[in-house]
Amino acid sequence: MKKSYITIEREYGSGGTKIGRALSEATGVPCYGPEILDEVSRRFNVSVEKIQSYEETVSNSLLYSMYVLGQAAAGKQDMLMREGHIFAAEQQVIQTYARQGHAIFLGHCACEALRDFRGVVRVFIRCSDDAARQARIVEDYGIPAERAEATRKRFDKKRANYYYANTTRRWDDLSNYDIVLDSGRLGIDGCVAALKGLLG
Repeated sequence: MKKSYITIEREYGSGGTKIGRALSEATGVPCYGPEILDEVSRRFNVSVEKIQSYEETVSNSLLYSMYVLGQAAAGKQDMLMREGHIFAAEQQVIQTYARQGHAIFLGHCACEALRDFRGVVRVFIRCSDDAARQARIVEDYGIPAERAEATRKRFDKKRANYYYANTTRRWDDLSNYDIVLDSGRLGIDGCVAALKGLLG
C-alpha cells in the first residue's frame, strides 16, 4: 500500500538528511527540513539561529512536556512559552506542507504534527558504523575530527530533548517508528532504495 508522507528522525552523522534529499530526487516528492525553520522564521520575524537556540535549550522535563502539549491541544497558544510557540509554529508549517500533497519531512517531530493524517510512515535512520559516521560528520559538516564525537553527542542530545519535550516519548525508542534503517550497513543508496517504493 502506497503512503503519502515519510517522516525521518535521524542520528547526527547517519546521513539521514542526504537520504531524505536523495529520496526526494528519486521520487519527485518534496522534502522539507530547513525549509520548515525558514517559514517559521518568516512568520515570527525571528532568525533561524534564534529558533535553533530555542530548540537546543528546550527542557526535557516531563512537567514541561505535559504543559506544552496540554496548552497546544487546548488551543491556548497565548499561554505557551517561547519554545512552545516555536514548536506549535513548526507543527502548523508541517501540516500546511502536508496538505499541499505528498511529502518527506526531516526532523521537527513531524510524526507528531501528522498524527491525524493518513498514509504516514515514521522512519528512524541510525548508523552502526562509528567510523563511517565520524567520517561523514567531518566531510559533510566540516567538523574537525577531534571534535566530531562531541558534536555528535551534542546534536543527538538536542534532538532527543526536543523530541521528548514535545511528544513525551524517547527519540531513540525504536518502537516509535515503523521502519528503522541502518545507513552504516545499507549505505545512503540502500536506504533510499528501501524507502522509494513506499511513496505513491
